Amino acid sequence: MNHSASTRLDNRVAIVTGGAGGIGYETARVLKECGAKVVIVDLNQKKGEEAAAKLGVKFLGGDLTQSARVREIAAQVKMDFGSIDIAFNNAGIAHNVPSEDETDDGWLEIINVNLNSVFYCCREFGKVMLAQGKGSIINTASMSGIISNTPQPQSAYNASKAGVILLTKSLAGEWAKRGVRVNSISPGYVATEMTKRGMENQEWCKEWLHFTPMGRVGEPVEIANAVVFLASDASSYFTGSNLVVDGGYTCW
Repeated sequence: MNHSASTRLDNRVAIVTGGAGGIGYETARVLKECGAKVVIVDLNQKKGEEAAAKLGVKFLGGDLTQSARVREIAAQVKMDFGSIDIAFNNAGIAHNVPSEDETDDGWLEIINVNLNSVFYCCREFGKVMLAQGKGSIINTASMSGIISNTPQPQSAYNASKAGVILLTKSLAGEWAKRGVRVNSISPGYVATEMTKRGMENQEWCKEWLHFTPMGRVGEPVEIANAVVFLASDASSYFTGSNLVVDGGYTCW
């Protein structure tokens, strides 16, 4: 894809969490294509190293639910590259459990990975950006932070993603005057491993496509291009926005 001058990211340093696969991997690829120096972060050391080697980018391993590790990653990237200009806080997990059967541990794991770790990343990468006086943070929320999906039960996931949307708005308001933009992206059903597992359930798949006006799932590159827009000067007046990329799912 040809990117216009306003979406060029030459020499900007970008961190992509959950970069070993799916939306994260594709976004890292497109960010690099636009000229960014990319660091992918993932819990899965083997997959992360393989993805980084394939893309020709740097890899850092780590559990982002451990705030001390997030602090180390921020310091490492700052030391190696001199700045953090873009942070795509994308790592996340999902599970589908009827709420009456949800365990404390199951609930806490989803909130920890999907919301707490996003806050830790915003805080630590944001500190570097605030000191620089510039930066763009993009958090992966979900259309599930706006609506409740059907027919699968996933109250923990939905609640965690709603939290990401309001966290994003809160940080945007705090940091706008200091040069740091904070936006979120809310994908619908996208052809990643996470979604493909759900699509193996014929009933779910039929309902998902029925409720999506475009009648198909999205491709990871369609999300990646939206992230590049939010990372770049093309979105210079965007902050506190939640960009929904869902094939129309939430329009009715």
